[in-house]
Amino acid sequence: MITRIVKLHIQPDKLEDFKKIYLSSANTIRSFSGCRSVEVYQKSDTPEIVFTYSKWDTEDDLNAYRNSNFFNDVWKSVKPLFLQKAEAWSLVSLQENIDRP
Repeated sequence: MITRIVKLHIQPDKLEDFKKIYLSSANTIRSFSGCRSVEVYQKSDTPEIVFTYSKWDTEDDLNAYRNSNFFNDVWKSVKPLFLQKAEAWSLVSLQENIDRP
């Protein structure tokens, strides 16, 4: 399983626009093959910093989503809202690997 974490620094006056785009996109993201979950969080002391967390069965599933027309369309609409360049990480759980025989 792959966990994808993306840190987004949104322009403060564009935060509501981002939320609308995210909320209208989340169910479609969840419907992609291999997607287990999608969540979004705000930093409690800096609400314009947002993190998205998604879980994917495989790296191939994540890449299929990232290479989709849907992703490209959503990215084009949220990228102008950024205050800084997005940061992203793909992670594998150490615990998950330890628990496997």
